[in-house]
Amino acid sequence: MSSKAVSDDFAEAVACEMAVGVEKAVECWMSLIEQALTDAHLTSLGRLHAVREILEEDKQVTGKAQLRKRNIC
Repeated sequence: MSSKAVSDDFAEAVACEMAVGVEKAVECWMSLIEQALTDAHLTSLGRLHAVREILEEDKQVTGKAQLRKRNIC
C-alpha cells in the first residue's frame, strides 16, 4: 500500500472520529438544554437561567470564557 493511501485512510479515520465526537457533544448539549427547558419545577425565567448556566459551564470547560475576557474571538 502506498504512503498516500495510508495517509488518505488515516485522514478519513480521523475525520470520522471527529464527526462522531462532535455529534455526541451536540446530543449531550441538546439533552441538557431540553431538560432545562422542560423542568416543571422551574419558572420560565428559571428555565432561561438554567440554559444560560449550561452555556457558561461550556465556556468554562472549553476555556472560551478566558478568551472572551481577553477580547480574543
